[in-house]
Amino acid sequence: MPEGPAMNGPVEAYIEQLMQKKDPLFEEMASFAKSEHIPIMDPIGMETLCQLLRIQKPESVLEIGTAIGYSALKMADALPDVKIVTIEREEERVAQANAYFARTPLSRRIRLLKGDALSSDVIQKARELGPYDAIFIDAAKGQYRNFFDSFTPLLREKGCVYTDNVLFKGLVVQDFIAKKQVSNLVRKIRSYNEWLMQHEQFITAIFPVGDGLAVSIKR
Repeated sequence: MPEGPAMNGPVEAYIEQLMQKKDPLFEEMASFAKSEHIPIMDPIGMETLCQLLRIQKPESVLEIGTAIGYSALKMADALPDVKIVTIEREEERVAQANAYFARTPLSRRIRLLKGDALSSDVIQKARELGPYDAIFIDAAKGQYRNFFDSFTPLLREKGCVYTDNVLFKGLVVQDFIAKKQVSNLVRKIRSYNEWLMQHEQFITAIFPVGDGLAVSIKR
């Protein structure tokens, strides 16, 4: 993301230095994700999400995109009473997440659903386990609007939707992107952001932390 006066590399490093000592399991997961090029939320973005959730105090959270289970465990750690349902379609990621879940009692409050989040059976299962106070979208960026439309009916009144990667490494403000695949993805993210900000049923703010975090409150 392009550096600016409010948040740049040195400032981010300073904030990370001030953050509390990290749990060895989370450190291991972050290191593994980095070495295997598995996208997870960066420390400041993750802590921002957790702090917002502490303020909201949700009893139940639905996560779209488990990956290795890092954010699900971080949310469970931040909220002692929360129950989390998380969805992941890739078998390898499901196996990795379950392996990490087996190493901590935090996972007793996490339910992992394997499958495509947009498939009717997964949506039905999520519906049976709902409703939810919060939804965290952190999966295929090109499908953000479909995720939002499919799962917000499961959101309680005054619930919140948190969407990660809405600034996509700052590419959303670039006029020219050489790679067509990346350009198409950026176009979809821009479209999602514009649609989200104009949504009649949600009030949305976008925070320039991590890779960009949109917070949408149900009216």
